[in-house]
Amino acid sequence: MDDGNENISMEVVEPEDAESDMSSDSGSDAEDDTAEPKAPKEVYLPGTKLADDEELVCDESAYVMLHQASTGAPCLSFDVIPDELGSGRQSFPMTAYIVAGTQASRAHVNNLIVMKMSNLHKTQDNDGDEDEELEDDQDDVTDREELKKPQMTCALVKHQGCVNRVRARRLGNSVYAASWSELGRVNIWDLTQPLQAVENAQLAKQYEQSEARPVFTFGGHQQEGFAIDWSPSADGVLATGDCRRDIHVWTPVEDGTWKVDQRPLAGHSQSVEDLQWSPNERSVLASCSVDKTIRIWDCRASPQKACMLTCEDAHQSDVNVISWNRNEPFIASGGDDGYLHIWDLRQFQSKKPIATFKHHTDHITTVEWSPAEATVLASGGDDDQIALWDLAVEKDIDQAVDPAQNEDVLNKLPPQLLFIHQGQKEIKELHWHPQLPGVLLSTAHSGFNIFRTISV
Repeated sequence: MDDGNENISMEVVEPEDAESDMSSDSGSDAEDDTAEPKAPKEVYLPGTKLADDEELVCDESAYVMLHQASTGAPCLSFDVIPDELGSGRQSFPMTAYIVAGTQASRAHVNNLIVMKMSNLHKTQDNDGDEDEELEDDQDDVTDREELKKPQMTCALVKHQGCVNRVRARRLGNSVYAASWSELGRVNIWDLTQPLQAVENAQLAKQYEQSEARPVFTFGGHQQEGFAIDWSPSADGVLATGDCRRDIHVWTPVEDGTWKVDQRPLAGHSQSVEDLQWSPNERSVLASCSVDKTIRIWDCRASPQKACMLTCEDAHQSDVNVISWNRNEPFIASGGDDGYLHIWDLRQFQSKKPIATFKHHTDHITTVEWSPAEATVLASGGDDDQIALWDLAVEKDIDQAVDPAQNEDVLNKLPPQLLFIHQGQKEIKELHWHPQLPGVLLSTAHSGFNIFRTISV
């Protein structure tokens, strides 16, 4: 496939095409009148071996909403764009805006993609309309189904090199995106025009004739990188980390550009993989690295003395991702070792996590706390799973076990594991939507999912 801009396909597909693996189904042919009746569906538990005639199928009843989207070239990173439609939105259909970055096979045909996903209806319609639909004319039913199809409109921003990571932030009346390029540069983009283009067809045509340029570019990193984060409490402040080991802090200046401290924060010995600003301390930053450490920095100090706390050997190998809880002094970390650790900053000096989960069977590539529930978080990785967790759940020793289930497998599952979402290949990143409670978006080599489960 040619990865040129004109051939990037964008579509939202129906939820029944998703492959979220929540139940197993015996593989008899439904169209064969002589075939034996299908065995009843069973809930799939991780670690259970499937028989040759079984396959995993999506149990849509486990989802309030489930949709997929495809953008042609895979996007390794994306971020939710904060909108002005209000917070705590529960009603359907839903609308979400995101910005994503492509990883095309040729560096010069990559893009940032600003997307508007709209008309996102519930996957399950439990309003009791089934009997009415049976009496309706088939054309009316088809028209209703057509009206409920999800929609996606996109605006492309040409990007030099693959987009390693992208993060969005509303500053004043505009939304800005900061992107890490594989070419070693960090760009900042004003998304005002592409956001207008996804709202208005006429403006979209005008936008296609223009070429957006970054409002600021920093080329001072010695190597490419992935770590990048906007401060949630200091407008316009940004931190970026590279594969050499350097972290640079950016501060906005009055002329609409940024001043980047050329002196990197000193401490890590290998690639900085992720960065997270404290949700309430303006100058405090957390980082994780291939050197197996998690570090806490106070950026008011000189770069040589800014590292205040270090957790050595936080993981057995590379620490890939971290997430700072908005409501409690907790940091979650995920590594190449497949472990998910929860750290209490009040006990950080002990070098011991307060909770550890070994559920993922491959590298953890993404983790994020829920913005609404202090004890809930999600993790994803190269084992093609997204796991939803609630740390407040405790094991019920009196709970009866379904005799149809494998008790040994069931006992190995941590009680805090709420839900497993599958169907995507090589999951790269997930984000909770801060304005749509319980809604998760994720990207993988196989495309995007946007969903809400019955569990959160």
